[in-house]
Amino acid sequence: MAIFGKSYQYYLGYALGGGGARGFAHLGALKVLERYRLKPDVIAGTSAGALAGVFYADGFTPDEIGELFQKNEMREFFDFSLPKAGIFKTSGIRHFLQKNLRARTFDQLRIPFMSVATDWQKIATVVFTGNAPLIDSVVASCSVPIVFNPVIIDDVPYVDGGLLRNYPVSVIRDLCKFVIGVNVSLMSEIHEKINIRKVAERTFSIMSNYNSMYDKFLSDITIDVEGLQDYTMFDLRNIDKIKELGYLSAVDALGTKQGLKLIRRCHHHYALEAEVKAHIHKLGIR
Repeated sequence: MAIFGKSYQYYLGYALGGGGARGFAHLGALKVLERYRLKPDVIAGTSAGALAGVFYADGFTPDEIGELFQKNEMREFFDFSLPKAGIFKTSGIRHFLQKNLRARTFDQLRIPFMSVATDWQKIATVVFTGNAPLIDSVVASCSVPIVFNPVIIDDVPYVDGGLLRNYPVSVIRDLCKFVIGVNVSLMSEIHEKINIRKVAERTFSIMSNYNSMYDKFLSDITIDVEGLQDYTMFDLRNIDKIKELGYLSAVDALGTKQGLKLIRRCHHHYALEAEVKAHIHKLGIR
């Protein structure tokens, strides 16, 4: 709205980054954002951020999202496939989304949502929203190369969005006055014995961190979740501990002078918006 200065499609956007099971930290961060009574007008998610983001956009609370995953065993998410393009099929993730999501299209979500994937043929970031297939778009965003088969949408193979845009601030930056991002893919020194899984995880983490640098400069607040180095990309056994790290990191980030200033501006916006809506209602304008 022009009365707020420069015209933006959205006031506040959330950018949720990828990181495998470390993405459960998003749930802790979202809980803190809720306690500050912040309300996103749009959410962009990559990989694990797409999973957390789509459920949040569908009206689930952070605790409800955690409970959905805790009810499922790790093996339910991994359907073995003959190694052609990936070790596992994506059918486990797809079934989980089909069973638990209320919405079946992007338009049915309560909050506008964008899922970020990578076009495997053109090596380009693709943002799914609008008329795109919701579930396939989210599955594509989560399809880590080699681990999962690519997802075919309209004859095009797509893989994990983290390959090129792991921290999707730039996806919504021009649409939003303010963007708060949650980054769950920080690098740390490695001390464990090297094996093929560790090599694969670390290789993907290096790529993800490198392509996140630009987006970090674009966010108004970045919640960097510390302490996740003790958890693997596929760790579904420590959801509560990972959530707690996200919670603590969000408390730290939002408690800064910059964070509190943004929160005050958001609440001023909400009050002004409510005042305008009340006035319009009083005039009988629809």
